[in-house]
Amino acid sequence: MNETTVTLVGNVATNVEYRETVSGGMARFRFAVSARRWDRERAVWTDGPTSFYTVCAWRSLGMNLAASVSVGEPLVVHGRLKVREEEVDGKRKTFVDVDATAVGHDLTRGTAAFRRAVRQGAAPETPVAAETPVPEGQVPKPGDAEPDPWRTPAVTAS
Repeated sequence: MNETTVTLVGNVATNVEYRETVSGGMARFRFAVSARRWDRERAVWTDGPTSFYTVCAWRSLGMNLAASVSVGEPLVVHGRLKVREEEVDGKRKTFVDVDATAVGHDLTRGTAAFRRAVRQGAAPETPVAAETPVPEGQVPKPGDAEPDPWRTPAVTAS
């Protein structure tokens, strides 16, 4: 089956609604995407028309969205595009939905701190490296966490 996948960059327009269903948890919210263009005459960026999408996320993605996202936050949403038509008040209306497969904060517009979700029944993870705690409300700076778990020391042949 051919599916249309899209990646959207925009802002959360409504609160994330989360509910448990028979097939697992589901989160849903409206997402506003505005095209930006450079206005040469005024030498400023201007917003074009805004498109609204309903984003749905299932299972752990939905649960993590509900715990992590608030109205107005900038996100990048990747998922399957679905277009549906319904009759509302006697008129045919078209709705565009995105069944999300990945969602994250747009780091071009701010910072974020990732926290791994702890699943029920899962064994606790062993930390890779000791970290120096960063006071709440401060942004960690390079070198705050020593040693860096992503950098391994060079191995030399003996």
